[in-house]
Formats: sequence, C-alpha cells, structure tokens
Amino acid sequence: MSDPCYHVVVIAHAPSPNTRRLRDAVLRGLNNPDIDQVSARWVAPLEAGPEDVLSADAVILGTPENLGTMSGALKDFFDRSYYHCLDHTDALPFAVYIRAGHDGTGTRRAIESITGGLRWKAIQAPLVCQGEFDPAFESQCEELGLMMAAGLESGLF
Repeated sequence: MSDPCYHVVVIAHAPSPNTRRLRDAVLRGLNNPDIDQVSARWVAPLEAGPEDVLSADAVILGTPENLGTMSGALKDFFDRSYYHCLDHTDALPFAVYIRAGHDGTGTRRAIESITGGLRWKAIQAPLVCQGEFDPAFESQCEELGLMMAAGLESGLF
C-alpha cells in the first residue's frame, strides 16, 4: 500500500448513537480497503477550524436537522472558518449528509448557501436521511464516503 496522497476531513456533528453510526459509516466508506490513495479523519465541528479545511483535498459535512436547520455546532464551525477559507478553497470537493427528522429542506438550504459562497464543488446532491431512523441510512452514508474516496483516487474530483 502506498502513502495516501488525498486527505479528506469529515466535519460531522454526531451527538446521538444514530448520528455516530452515520459518521462511522462515512468513515468506513472513505477507508474502504480497495482505496489506497485516500486518508480520512473525523473532526467534531466545535473542534474543527479553517486549518482542517485548508489542509484537506475534500470535505464531508454531517449534521442532524435541528429546529429546521443545521446543528449549532456545524454553524459555529462555519462562523469561525468561513472568511479564512474564502478565496482559498474554491472548487473544493465536498459532500453533505443530513439526519433529518423532518424533510431537511432548511438544513440543506443553509449549507448550500454557505458552501456556495465558498465556491465549493458538490460531488452529489445532499444525502438526506429522512424520517424514522432506518439502518439503510448507514449503507447510504458508507456509499457516500466510498464515492468521495474513489472519485479522488481516480481523479474525478
């Protein structure tokens, strides 16, 4: 196995057992044994800063839907990091997953507004894990991580 040359940071708020399951699934996908050139690490949003984004080749954001929008922790990360990353992370590949008890619309809009301002490049539409928790959400999140890793390794992103 060669040294990884692409680094992905997962900035995900995971306050519950189910949100931790989704975060862990994303990391499993990123660390798939068939992927050699990608390393991944998770940083909690309240601990993450602009240096985490500036040193990454891609970002995966994860959040529960709280009061119709992203978690306060993820919003705090953006509040502290936005201007440090602006004009330094154009076209950064990113993906987002939302654990939505309702429809995730407000959360999606808020994240798209911020990442649009940063001019990041979404690799796919946000993954919205909506409604009652379904174990299938884990496979969807693992697939999201694998897609990011495979896309980086193959030069698509």
